[in-house]
Amino acid sequence: MQIYKVGGAVRDKLLHKTSQDNDYVVVGSTIEEMLSLGYTKVGKSFPVFLHPITKEEYALARKEIKKGSRHQDFEFIFTPSITLEEDAIRRDFTCNAIYEDTATGELIDFHHGIEDIKNKVLRHISPHFKEDPLRVLRACRFVATLNFSLAPETISICQKMVEEGAIQHLSKARIFQELEKALSSPYFYRFVETARQIGLLQELFPEVEKLWSIPEREDYHPEKNTGTHTLLALKSANSKDAVVNFSILLHDIGKTKTDQTLWPSHHFHENLGIDLAKNILKRIDAPKIYQEFIPFAIQNHMISHSQKLNNPKNLAKVALFLAKHQKQNYYLRFIDVLRADIKGRAIKDLNNEDKEFQTFISMFERYYNASLKSKNNLIEDFPSVLEKLKNKQITNDELNEIVEKAIIKEANFT
Repeated sequence: MQIYKVGGAVRDKLLHKTSQDNDYVVVGSTIEEMLSLGYTKVGKSFPVFLHPITKEEYALARKEIKKGSRHQDFEFIFTPSITLEEDAIRRDFTCNAIYEDTATGELIDFHHGIEDIKNKVLRHISPHFKEDPLRVLRACRFVATLNFSLAPETISICQKMVEEGAIQHLSKARIFQELEKALSSPYFYRFVETARQIGLLQELFPEVEKLWSIPEREDYHPEKNTGTHTLLALKSANSKDAVVNFSILLHDIGKTKTDQTLWPSHHFHENLGIDLAKNILKRIDAPKIYQEFIPFAIQNHMISHSQKLNNPKNLAKVALFLAKHQKQNYYLRFIDVLRADIKGRAIKDLNNEDKEFQTFISMFERYYNASLKSKNNLIEDFPSVLEKLKNKQITNDELNEIVEKAIIKEANFT
């Protein structure tokens, strides 16, 4: 019985990163022996065990035989005769197939993963890669989370997998799980670039793919199209916040629905994008916070540079919504989206835009701080206002208008 650390923990150690999970593979053992040593069996499809003390995962070395088209359609062979090299051949990328002998610390690298890590290259191990449709998503995800580049041969096999409909065999839950990991990386824009390159973006989000065919005013957007602007916005955001990055990805989605006779102008695209975003988020079963924040961010992302939108009444309304979600950090997230939109342009000198944006933030912050105040402190004789509402002398809409007026008064007084 021999035990080896494998996967992300070994890879991250070589990258001088901290790894959250340690995974181990056990060669030359059986289910019975593992149980006799106090390990707890948890794997359903193949034997995975929890260590009796550390509770870390230990899996028997195994071979896999593809039996269907779905991600989980494999038959597993995990006899004591399975070698470490046989276990390695089933893994996805060379960087994830480096083994560390727990007894000696020796690194065992059958597929030159250490060299690929040094060169920041993500390379698949064997033709067996295509047997798991999830791996096209994992390829894009690792490009983002590791800031690696796909090897040419891995690009080719991923393109073929996408063409053959790999994504159709994945559940919404698995798709979102991989997507959210990529969204949580400051290099999420690399996920988007890679997904476009292999044809996956068209399959996942055809609405986003279309952005590269939408022209922009070159005096304001020298990058010439909305897709490139979106990538630049994601890059400038440099955010690890998945909600922020998804909002930036979709913030200009409404430009795909503007009047083509008026292109490259895109009047009211912020409103046209709301339903498009809702449909996308519903399609992938995105959690509630995404479905709530992203349409709001899209609808209001022009507020910092539109005189029609940054009037006092609208500022108060937006600030009030953000204040209601203080615990979810909506305010800072919203500001991050606005800033990325401003900075995501192919303009060398954005000093004037930065100054204008900071001026807006200083003003808007007053509205937000006013919105955080209790209504008792904000509105004179608030109990009597509530009594009127209770007696149906005023409506909820009228109450909201009273609150907004009080916010405007407080913000401008401050």
